[in-house]
Amino acid sequence: MRIQKKRRASLLASLLLAATALSGIDAPTASAAPDPVAVTVDARAGMATVPATALGVNHAIWDQNLGTAETSDLLRDAGVQMMRYPGGSYADIYHWKDHTAPGGYVAPGTDFDTFMAAVRRVGAQPMIIANYGTGTPAEAADWVRYANVTKRYGARYWTIGNENYGNGHYGSAWEADDHPDKSATQYARLVVEYADAMKAVDPSIKVGAVLTMPGNWPDGITAGSDPGPWNQTVLSIAGPKIDFVDVHWYPGGSAAESLARTNHLPDATYLLRQHLTRYAGPNADRIGISFTELNVDAGRTTQPAALFLADAYSALLANGIFTAHWWNVHNGMGTVTQVAGQTDYGDFGMLSSGACTEDGSVCQPPLNTPFAPYHGLTMMKLFAKTGDQFVRAGSDEPLVTAHAVRRGNGDLALLLLNKDPDNAHPVTIDYAGFTPSAAAPTVSTLTNGATGIATSQNGSATSRTLPAYSLTTLVLRPAGATAGRPSAPGQPTASGVTDRAATISWPAATPGRSPIAKYEVYRQNGGASEQLGETPTTSFTVGNLVPGSRYTVNVLARDTAGRVSWASPPLTFTTGSPTTSACTVRFTTANDWGNGYIGGIEIVNNGTSPVNGWTLTWTWPTEWQQVSSGWSATWEQVGTAVRVTPTDDNRQIAAGGSVSAGFVGAYGGPNVLPTAFTLNGTVCATG
Repeated sequence: MRIQKKRRASLLASLLLAATALSGIDAPTASAAPDPVAVTVDARAGMATVPATALGVNHAIWDQNLGTAETSDLLRDAGVQMMRYPGGSYADIYHWKDHTAPGGYVAPGTDFDTFMAAVRRVGAQPMIIANYGTGTPAEAADWVRYANVTKRYGARYWTIGNENYGNGHYGSAWEADDHPDKSATQYARLVVEYADAMKAVDPSIKVGAVLTMPGNWPDGITAGSDPGPWNQTVLSIAGPKIDFVDVHWYPGGSAAESLARTNHLPDATYLLRQHLTRYAGPNADRIGISFTELNVDAGRTTQPAALFLADAYSALLANGIFTAHWWNVHNGMGTVTQVAGQTDYGDFGMLSSGACTEDGSVCQPPLNTPFAPYHGLTMMKLFAKTGDQFVRAGSDEPLVTAHAVRRGNGDLALLLLNKDPDNAHPVTIDYAGFTPSAAAPTVSTLTNGATGIATSQNGSATSRTLPAYSLTTLVLRPAGATAGRPSAPGQPTASGVTDRAATISWPAATPGRSPIAKYEVYRQNGGASEQLGETPTTSFTVGNLVPGSRYTVNVLARDTAGRVSWASPPLTFTTGSPTTSACTVRFTTANDWGNGYIGGIEIVNNGTSPVNGWTLTWTWPTEWQQVSSGWSATWEQVGTAVRVTPTDDNRQIAAGGSVSAGFVGAYGGPNVLPTAFTLNGTVCATG
């Protein structure tokens, strides 16, 4: 809509120019400043709290600089909190006892003890990948014993394998796997064996299983005799034994495409939690989510990577993942290109390896020179600190992204990303639930091609111009005192969720200087929360909800002096369809191939009279889902809205009868399926 408005404005300006030229009046100049981008920050819309493991990187055993003091000190200075070892697919060929990786290169000075020394120097926690592909549960258990019993390293997080769905089970094979049975079922069974053997040595460790990224190959595909796709199969068998799941994401495409695809992440984490709830057994909410490999195809050592890192890490952490890891610390020279005026070395590393092209015509800067994603990680250290709570922020311009956190001392930090490589964007910033002081904010900026982050105190909290291809963090002090407020209410839960209502309950807040007067319930709604109601108790029933809709709510406590707490942790729930209705719709999917599937609808007339002529409608939950083609009906889609009407031979649905139609569905991101359908204006039950 913003683009359309700008085009209309241009048309009006052209007409005005023509009219004023005819009348002899001076025309306005063509270089008028663009309309400012509207950024909104809602401190009442609380999201996840930043964990102590948030900022991660990968270390690989082919990197001879893995254990050097210079490398470790650079990672410490960037705020690294978790380090993954021994390096991607190498994990499935690596044998820790003799420090070998048959078929691969192992650099000197990269053994496990050297890695742990680096972890300690950085002040981080380790994430260790146990060898699934060519290893055994006994080998993994011995590693746990050596790490935590013999050496007392306290290594808490252990993943079973790397990208084990890439073992040929779905047709593509890059991951080593010596097991005759390469199915998801066999992987899950062995995860159980690994977890049992490893936890017998140290019950305090957390064991993770590999999942696929929703909306990315091979998500959705069922192969062989597995009972369902990879995620469903693994969780159904191993869910009760694991403590977290591990996902990788390389969005691919051009720099502009990868930067736009970060908007997939909230729906991806939502779908992963749906998978956990549906398949992982009781108490599935105890299972955490890690994203331990992230990178881009275009601009890996230049500004697109810095923008992507900060945007992806922020989106993931705001949605409750416990760690995000960049691939890699050092990697090596790739294809050299020019990106937004800067030389890009095509290197997955965030620090230079000092390499040259084979012909020696182009060389990287000296060893350990930070590339742009390193500075992006450093910006994350300045922006989101352990214990901060993410709050909702947004903008009305797709090329400008906003994230915000609220700190324990009352400060608010705002991260602004300008993904436009060519143009600066002025922004105006509106705050809800927070009033910034009149003092100039602390401003940190990373511009395109810069060798570091510039920090100063300048400007206003409510307006600023963002340079092209830049990252900017503002740290704002609150106006007035914040001491004495109540604590945030505890984690809300939902019960009695129907198509139109839900009851929200929460643990009471702790009073501050004054007694608590009431609780306020807010729904997150873009950049501005919508108050659903208030109550003096710790439970509230919300009505007038929309069927088949996702709601995220927070609870705030207000005391008798008017002081307001921080937002509670968020609660997300989805309303369903009516239990009874004049119609029922059965929506089915089959033969998923990773970015599409065969869909079907069956409409049942539950009434006592025939339906003569019908229109079925639903709305896709995301903008990247569509009906590609269909049969046995007329299919139309405008935006996310789908409209299905009959053909001449199925216009009538007899009382108690049904009609069916099919379609080819396509998706370019997480495939969140619709749950509410309307027939001739009536919301149908689903079955």
